[in-house]
Amino acid sequence: QVQLVESGGGLVQAGGSLRLSCAASGRTFSNYAVAWFWQAPGKERELVAGINSRGSTYYADSVKGRFTISRDNAENTVYLQINSLKPEDTAVYYCAARQDFLATRRAAYDYWGQGTQVTVSS
Repeated sequence: QVQLVESGGGLVQAGGSLRLSCAASGRTFSNYAVAWFWQAPGKERELVAGINSRGSTYYADSVKGRFTISRDNAENTVYLQINSLKPEDTAVYYCAARQDFLATRRAAYDYWGQGTQVTVSS
């Protein structure tokens, strides 16, 4: 089992920055691919960024250049740095983990955190 806890969300003005954290406990975290999803009210949960066990990353087109995902295996934590925040970034952000490679489908992930709210005011 892997337990995931997100933190770092909040209310920020457009143009600001946030760093979200996904802290993991349980099994060897370094073997897992970790992804960040977002879910805006009334919308589907979508993949925005992911990082595999070797450090290779993936970003959705809508966030490229503004979001940066990274991991610190010694701290069992994955980070999502979000810059130049826009009101349309407002959502609950979830981290998710699975063994081996990254996947784009939500159903492919075995472990989920409880989410952290990001609200961007204009």
